[in-house]
Amino acid sequence: MRFSDRKNNTRWILIAASFVIISLILWNTYTFFQIFKNEERVKMEHWAEALKTFNNAGIDADIELPLKIMQNATIPIIQIENDSIINAKNIDEEILKSKSKSAELLAKLKNQNEPVVIEYVPGKFQYIYYGDSALLNKLKYYPIALVLIIVLFGALVYNFYKSTKMATQNKLWAGMAKETAHQIGTPLSSLIGWLEIMKADNVDETTISEIEKDILRLQMITDRFSKIGSEPILESRDIIKETQESYDYLQSRFSKQITFSFKASKKPIFVLLNPALHSWTIENLVKNAIDAMKGKGKLLVEINEEGKLVTINVSDTGNGIPKNQFKNIFEPGFTTKKRGWGLGLSLTKRIVEEYHKGKIKVLHSEINKGTTMQVSFKKSELS
Repeated sequence: MRFSDRKNNTRWILIAASFVIISLILWNTYTFFQIFKNEERVKMEHWAEALKTFNNAGIDADIELPLKIMQNATIPIIQIENDSIINAKNIDEEILKSKSKSAELLAKLKNQNEPVVIEYVPGKFQYIYYGDSALLNKLKYYPIALVLIIVLFGALVYNFYKSTKMATQNKLWAGMAKETAHQIGTPLSSLIGWLEIMKADNVDETTISEIEKDILRLQMITDRFSKIGSEPILESRDIIKETQESYDYLQSRFSKQITFSFKASKKPIFVLLNPALHSWTIENLVKNAIDAMKGKGKLLVEINEEGKLVTINVSDTGNGIPKNQFKNIFEPGFTTKKRGWGLGLSLTKRIVEEYHKGKIKVLHSEINKGTTMQVSFKKSELS
């Protein structure tokens, strides 16, 4: 048997044992409840007998014991004769003064316990209705409190287990990302060497320039992966310039069937950014937009100032997103494409919100008309 199988079996055994323990506690509580309830029934029968003895006692009779029994009762009691209340004990006077409230209380006592019947003279009966004591009422709600405590404890254990699992997964992904960056570094160094040879051999400058751009892009990708799992360094950068550089690179490498547009003020707007990670954000949003349009349509990247904030809107004319999926699209693994891991927007959200303390959301979306994604950052003091 594998270690993971043994671990799963142990987990199920612990869960089963927990349910058995809970069931035993609840059964034991119910047993105690019934025992106390029966004891209270006996007490009320004694009380009724004491009342009968007291009512039938002669002048010289010893009534000390019946009086003690009657006085020591702490249970709410209503004494009925001919459907009328003739006596009550341990009940608020305000309730007894109101016919509706006393009738409501009597109905409640009837539901709680069967009455004790007194035949004080042959053929004439009185009925003693009584309620549960304070102790019995507390015991009644004990199982509910116990279940709530167990549920809360279970939720805490689940959250701890989930957070531990997520932390382990994050470490694994960070380790894989850094290893990927390390592995890319070797052939990248080789490509840089070959590029220098091409320059020496007077290869067409346009070709060299395009290859050089791609090599720089690979270096940036390597830099991105190496930053996963570590705190990025933020610098005050012109967000318009940084966004446009990524936009220009992507525009030159996608189909001419996509109409690209870029709108922003000419005045620089400074934001605390990590250039490599911000470039990754723009790339993910633009690629998602192009995928939504299936490689044909209009794409607009627009930068606006809104008080102390700067917003970047990426709009497309694609399929759109249903409103009930606005939040789901940022969950790891969520994707509507046949291929892909569904990590793009999840990673983008992490870069924007955790690393840059910004916000990302679906600003607007309409089925078969398009979507606008919005990223917002706080401006730095240089703006």
